[in-house]
Amino acid sequence: MSFLGTEHSSQKYKALDRNGMLLKDNPNVKVEVGGHADGKGSEAANQTIAEKRAESAMKYIQDKYNIPADRMTVKSYGSSKPVADDKTNEGRAKNRRVEFMVVK
Repeated sequence: MSFLGTEHSSQKYKALDRNGMLLKDNPNVKVEVGGHADGKGSEAANQTIAEKRAESAMKYIQDKYNIPADRMTVKSYGSSKPVADDKTNEGRAKNRRVEFMVVK
């Protein structure tokens, strides 16, 4: 489960809403909300950006779907796990994302 950080706003919220509904419908599921950044900037800055991206996604789901905080953990991957070439705008856009991984 993931959403890209650069999709049109309505697409990001559709993806977050799908994940929120999945969590609401499956009360025993716990997820890691992993934040990712592109390779621009320092690694320290990318870690911070990715963490804030993941925290924002988690807060949206907590607030809208009343999902308890203990069912989601935030992890920042910075720019360490790119999914596309960071040499192009399109590639960097794909690397700026949040991924939801089921951990239980």
